[in-house]
Amino acid sequence: MNRTLLILDDEPNILRSLEMILKPEGFTIFKAQTIAAARAFLREESIHFFIVDVILPDGDGIEFIEEIRAARRSAIILVISGHASIKMAVDATRKGADDFLEKPLSKDKLLLTLRNFIKRLEIEEKYALLRRSAAGDDFIGKSANMLEILDQIKKIAPTNSKVLITGESGTGKEIVAHLIHQSSQRSEQNFVKMNCAAIPEDLIESELFGVEKGAFTGASERRDGKFKQADGGTLFLDEIGDMSLKTQTKVLRVLQDGEFERVGGKELLKTDVRIIAATNRNLKQMVAEKLFREDLYFRLHVVPIHLPPLRERIDDLPVMLDYFVAKFSRENNKPKLTIHPGVIEKLKAYPWHGNVRELKNVIERMVIMADGAVIDVKQLPADILSSQFDLKGAFSQQKALFDFREDIENQYIRFCLDQLDGNISQTARILQVDRTYLHRRLKKMNPK
Repeated sequence: MNRTLLILDDEPNILRSLEMILKPEGFTIFKAQTIAAARAFLREESIHFFIVDVILPDGDGIEFIEEIRAARRSAIILVISGHASIKMAVDATRKGADDFLEKPLSKDKLLLTLRNFIKRLEIEEKYALLRRSAAGDDFIGKSANMLEILDQIKKIAPTNSKVLITGESGTGKEIVAHLIHQSSQRSEQNFVKMNCAAIPEDLIESELFGVEKGAFTGASERRDGKFKQADGGTLFLDEIGDMSLKTQTKVLRVLQDGEFERVGGKELLKTDVRIIAATNRNLKQMVAEKLFREDLYFRLHVVPIHLPPLRERIDDLPVMLDYFVAKFSRENNKPKLTIHPGVIEKLKAYPWHGNVRELKNVIERMVIMADGAVIDVKQLPADILSSQFDLKGAFSQQKALFDFREDIENQYIRFCLDQLDGNISQTARILQVDRTYLHRRLKKMNPK
């Protein structure tokens, strides 16, 4: 790991003290007493850690944070000050600081803070290659939630334990299953997936266990099922909450004994598979309602992993946005695109019921529709813009239904115009009306 660190402070004693504390931690130390000197290091050296004082002879350290963040997107930036206030700490965080420490500095607190960041970076580095090799290559994020999941994967993967992955649709359950398989001792063997919700009830057993020739009409030859195909490797049972009780009973037997027969067959077959199951349903509640076997639930629930919805880790959105914009730009032969800050704010305010899957679709659409080198608010889909329309106060007074509808429509038209910087054509496209109609409506709204 890159442990180069720049200390920017105008007090020589603090520079010397911090150097004495941090050198034994393995840091290569650079020191600067002015922003100008720090800029030179920023241009010439590959520095990954920064400790920045606020009040400096040639400027404001908090303002300098933006320059650091622009040059080193993944840098760790600590701000220090002897004149700390809540407003200062908030400003520093908004500019891109990772933490804020008051002077006089506590040696123990400083070291603990840096060690925690180093631990986080080590986890990220360890799984960077794994992320890139994973199916879909889309397990992106640096939030505490995502780092905790990566740490769970690190512990789970080398074992043979069964894993139950839960989370809303679109949160990346299959990607996590791939990550576990690819970092396990079974990584050279097959990873076999079966979507339990996509297979009709009368075919699911033959899909899982295979079928003997002549077992039913259309069974013209012997065929292996998923348990046989995954022998020695991993079987991923997606949407297992949609599996019928009858099929659950047969799956339970395989998990208990490692044995099964093909549909229509009598030969007892053995299999050695690791089971990873996933669902967007509440299996515990289904057990209580007798819709899911309790014994199968406990067999699967050895190691649970819950994937949070995107709205609960919205701080990951900027890095995901950067990643997917670059990815879809390459795939669609687009030039390098930058993202208008207003787009990020709008996307952060959206609820993302479809989670990462929905985000990917929206970003791909915006990349394709981008006219120039910048993705701006004009490329945002209408449903994202309309979802942020504030109806607060719409019911503040009673009025006729026609008048109420007209008032709401007028408010929404103004909202869209505001979002699109008054662009009539873009607004008409969002509203799916003719420009002439929109012009008439605006004239009626503003008769003067």
